[in-house]
Order: sequence, then C-alpha cells, then structure tokens
Amino acid sequence: MAVEGALNPADAAFEARLRAALPKRCFRPLTPEFLEEPRGRFHGAGGLLLAPGSAEEVARILRYCGAARVGVVPYGGGTGLVGGQVKPDPPAPVILWLGRMRALREIRAEENLLIAEAGCTLQEVQAAAREAGRLFPLSLASGGSATVGGALSTNAGGVNVLRYGNARALCLGIEAVLPSGEIWHGLKRLYKDNTGYDLRDLMIGAEGTLGIITAAVLRLFPRPEDEAAALLVVPSPKAALDLLALAREVAGEMVSGFELISGQGLRFLAETMPDLRQPFPAPPEWMVLVDLGVSGGLRAADLLERLFERASAARLASDGLISQSESQRRDFWHLRESLPEGNRRIGSIVSNDIALPLSEIPGFIAATGAGIRARGPFRINCFGHLGDGNLHYNIFPEPGARREKYDHLREELKDLVQARVLERGGTFSAEHGIGRLKAADLARFGDPAKLAAMRAVKAALDPSCIMNPGAVLAG
Repeated sequence: MAVEGALNPADAAFEARLRAALPKRCFRPLTPEFLEEPRGRFHGAGGLLLAPGSAEEVARILRYCGAARVGVVPYGGGTGLVGGQVKPDPPAPVILWLGRMRALREIRAEENLLIAEAGCTLQEVQAAAREAGRLFPLSLASGGSATVGGALSTNAGGVNVLRYGNARALCLGIEAVLPSGEIWHGLKRLYKDNTGYDLRDLMIGAEGTLGIITAAVLRLFPRPEDEAAALLVVPSPKAALDLLALAREVAGEMVSGFELISGQGLRFLAETMPDLRQPFPAPPEWMVLVDLGVSGGLRAADLLERLFERASAARLASDGLISQSESQRRDFWHLRESLPEGNRRIGSIVSNDIALPLSEIPGFIAATGAGIRARGPFRINCFGHLGDGNLHYNIFPEPGARREKYDHLREELKDLVQARVLERGGTFSAEHGIGRLKAADLARFGDPAKLAAMRAVKAALDPSCIMNPGAVLAG
C-alpha cells in the first residue's frame, strides 16, 4: 500500500491543470476556518480549496488527484472533534468542501424518506422533514453547521440514538465517488437489499478515507403527537441506570433520550455562562434528562409524572422538574447541549468519547475517578448519552490553572482512562470517529484481524492513499 510520503502537493501547476478542467465556481480562496478544528489541536498546512457542485465534478477532481498523487481532505461543516477535516503536515492537499451541494433532491413522506445532498446541514434536513409532517431524528448540538456528508462519514450519534439509532441506522442508500473517480449510484429507496457486500455501511463511518459521500437517502419517522422532558436528581450513576430501566418499563420505546449530567458540568456552566438559567438552586452531583415522544392520545408529561413517582418510591430520584411547555423542554435541552461549550471555555487536559456496556458504567465512573484524582487535583466532567452507553469523560485542571500546566501528564491520563474502558469491554471512540487524533490509538488497541481487513479494503479502493491521508489508519 502506498504511504502518505509518496504524495505530491496541490501546487500551482496542479491548480492550473484543474482550472482547465473545472468551472471557475469550483475554486474558492483558502480562508482560515478550513485550516482549523474546534478544539485547536490541529492546524492545516495549507492546500487548494475546491467547492464542487455535483457528483460529476467531485469525480473529475478525484481522477485528477489520483493521477497526480495529490491528497484529498473532505470538509463538511468543520464541526468534527478528532481532526479528520484538517491535515497538519505537508504535502498540501486538495480540501474538498461540499458546501455547494445542498439540494434536497426528493421528499417522499409516504415512504418516510428524503434524498439530501452531502452539504445540507442537519438543521435543513430536519426543517424539510418537519414541513412534510415527519421527523428526522439525528440531532447534534452542532446541527446548524454539521452536514449530512460529515455526519454519515463519522457515523454520528447524538441524543436520539437510544430510540432511533445512529447515522448508519438512518441511511438507506448513498451516492458516493470512489477514489478512482467512479460514481457509485447507490441512492436506493429500499429497506431490504441483499445483493452482495453492503458498500453503504462500508462508506458510512470511513471518514472520507474510502471515497466521498455526495448524497444520501435518509429515513424519516412519524412525528410524536406530544413531547415532554424531565430533569431528575439521582443519587448516583447506578441509580441513573436503574432509572433508565424503570423509564422503559413506564414508557417502553417512547423514551427518545436519556442523558446523564454531572454536577461538575453544571458548575462549569455557572462559571463560564452565568446567564444560563440553572434548574436547581445548587447543582446536584448527578441528574438525568429524560425525553419522551408519545402518540395514541397519551400525554408525555403524565408518563413523566408516573415515572417520577415510581422513582421516588424506589429512592432513585430525590427531586425533579417536568417541562410544562415546549419552550421549557427546549430550555432543558439547551442546558444539556451547552455542556460542551462550557468544557471548551474551561479548557480540558484530556477529552474522551467512550462507550461501555451499560452495566459497567457505574463501576467505571467510580474506579476511573479515583485513579484520576490520585494523580492530582483534577476536575472531571462525565456526562453523555447513558441510554446507549456513550459517555464524554473529560479531565480539567484545578480552578485557576490552565490545561498547559499538565501537558506532560496528558498521555498518562488518557492511557489511564482508555485502559479502564478497554478492561470493561468498552471502546475509546464512540461517536466522534477516529480522525487523526485517535489514529495511533486505533493502531495500538484495534483488533489485529480487523485492522488487517481495513488495510486490505483501503489498499483495494485507494491504492495511492490519496483519500484523507493520515486519518483513521495511521501510516
């Protein structure tokens, strides 16, 4: 398999050849946002920014890049948190931005699906589904910027995975351009298709290393007739897990979201966003956000009342708030979705996107917290999608200190968390992907047979290694 060092830069001579083959509107000035990522850990080394307007133009670009051995870095909304959208080392690549490809090609409410191009934001898809009387449930805090192509390429999760599944589960078919420049016309509106290997699932989650997703058939769902949310104070993560089981007893599959929130996260919000209204006079050490979407004449708030009564009787919840309007429900979710911004303003030493078997979560939180605090006066903000086992486990310096003070301990702290995760059957990458940030971790901890199969697939589809070089598979 070719290696990244064998690639050539997207230099002036290469640009001149492309300008003779592509419309002028495909060329954009390279502005700073295309060389940055939200956490500031990677900075691009330059490149040629191209904005194709169709799959055919993407195909033409990839053919030229393949022939010239020039790397291609796909860029969606720029919201990824593992550096997959930024190439920090030379040679300078083509940065392929799909922001011009944002057409909603087709909406079929009767089939519960729509076809969207890769540059559409999740917010735009949700609005189109709403107008058609349907729901597109993939919901991220960055939904106004995150794109369909980026969400599929990273197999994004979000807050509704418990009920609706992640991005892979919400996609029926894709249109993609392979590294060879061939267009795969896979926009099938089929819920069943057993005609050989599932290339759709191969492309989803590949982070642009096997090709470029240009459009997708996305699943829609009936909109719930009534929705409500509750913030419930729980004594421990174990109680939160027991409360999840109880919520499923009370509401069955109508539980749309179940989020664990720590007191440290609320204190960070009080420190960095003091105007944000806190739900309780003093931040509880643990609470959960439960969201229900119901139909059939039921009232979501009534079910949440019943849940709280049973949880109180079982000593699983000591206090709570139930939304009395859609506005209040949105306020509850705004609080939850503000947690990452609070983290960013404080500045983490280590951020972990992990997943564990549900029953392992309480033990992991207790043991890992003790191990971290034995190494220094660190603050831990552990929160996330308890319903599907995905936690964001972030470590911060003591008040008044900057994260740079602990740069020398960063790898040690990361290794401690990852070791605890792996020994309990979990994963160090749950919903953000591998990108460049975790490529070395994948090489270190990945199953050897799986890694060998991944490298074989990469070599077969992308023998020159032009697609997102340095991401996912290191070296």
